[in-house]
Amino acid sequence: MKILILGAGVTGSSVAEALASEENDIVVVDFKPELLEALKERVDIATVTGNAAHPSVLEQAGVHNTDIVIAVTDRDETNMLACLIINTLYKRPKTIARVRALDYLTHPNLFCPTGIPVDFVISPEQIVMESIRNLIDFPGVLHISDFAGGLVRLFSVKVVAGGFLTGKKIRALKERFVDGKIRVAAIFRQGVPVVVNGEAVIETDDEVFFVAPRKEVRRVLKELNKMEAPLKRIIIAGGGHVGKRLALALEKDHEVKIIEKDSRRAKKIANDLKNTTVILGDCADEALLIEESIDSTDLFCAITNNDGVNIISASLAKSLGARKAICLLNHVSYSKLLPGTGIDVAVLPNQETLGSILKHVRRGDVAQVNSLCGGTAEAIEAIAHHNNGDNSVVGRQVKSINLPEGIVMGALIRNQQVISVHYDTLFEENDHVVMFAIDKKLVSSIEKTFQPI
Repeated sequence: MKILILGAGVTGSSVAEALASEENDIVVVDFKPELLEALKERVDIATVTGNAAHPSVLEQAGVHNTDIVIAVTDRDETNMLACLIINTLYKRPKTIARVRALDYLTHPNLFCPTGIPVDFVISPEQIVMESIRNLIDFPGVLHISDFAGGLVRLFSVKVVAGGFLTGKKIRALKERFVDGKIRVAAIFRQGVPVVVNGEAVIETDDEVFFVAPRKEVRRVLKELNKMEAPLKRIIIAGGGHVGKRLALALEKDHEVKIIEKDSRRAKKIANDLKNTTVILGDCADEALLIEESIDSTDLFCAITNNDGVNIISASLAKSLGARKAICLLNHVSYSKLLPGTGIDVAVLPNQETLGSILKHVRRGDVAQVNSLCGGTAEAIEAIAHHNNGDNSVVGRQVKSINLPEGIVMGALIRNQQVISVHYDTLFEENDHVVMFAIDKKLVSSIEKTFQPI
């Protein structure tokens, strides 16, 4: 597949790295040659230097025979204009555009068929905000995401010494959750996947992924002794796009404070937020945190645009008595610095955003993708169809589907109902199947199996 990526910033680079490793033909456009050179040193791609919205630059990048254009420059206007030009002048490939400004996103008619011709609009800030919001709603988990329009949830928990899961075999958990709708999807031990079978033993510090119907998640967490008290008092470090959106989502039902260093930004968000206290100051200032009663704060959420500040302030807040700390990291390698800091969860914006792009890139009928474990694993929701080959899953039993080891079938949704998955379960047309691939190299097998006609 030929993919044209407009923008070599943090998002564009992470998308290029993820897709180039899957034998795609990638071309990246940016007006900063130093960004392109740095990216070429890491991955095997072609690059073009220039304005991503100029027709001559798009033609040089091979837009005529491109399958997908992913416009993720740091300017919304450039992304939208590029998609408009591509639709007007060329045989139109599929277009995906990043749009950040709420002013655009609150007018969905802008992107209707008679408006700006963008096939799919993504908003990384909204995606990250929703990810953090889910972590706040379920404070005992490391990750939680929705599939099948919210009917099914994938979530992971950290195994603690002496906890309910410690030393348990998967077989014992299957016996506890006998209806077949709650399943262990994966186990990661020190970042390395463990084969999931009945004899696999869960150990301290493992990250265990479960798939369960939405209405069952709280019950499962309660049985695992992972149901924590609600997070009510929240301090957000950073009043940028994500911080403001998060405060807007929380301020009705939570006691929210934002610490923002830039006086102009602090003044602006204070005018926009009705029930949030906005504090002008440095989120890594110990005296300020103590003054704002950090020791009685349920959650400190460090989401500035500086990874170092996020790590330092979240670690400091935890040491001063904050019950939980979440840290946003744009560079996945920085997550190696977190052990010993006390920080409970790291949120990786690029990983969160990548899934929303991959679902449009994946072959086969794919409804949802989540990139997990630093991008090494994926959870995929695929739709079953009849096809012209022998690989069609429709009419076949689960046990006859020859997916390789490392792909776990987590959930089956039929006619908006989650049904139990057993070895003799028959697939039907339009079944939605949620699967976990412990290595994204295995995804091609899912694509082939769920390829429509």
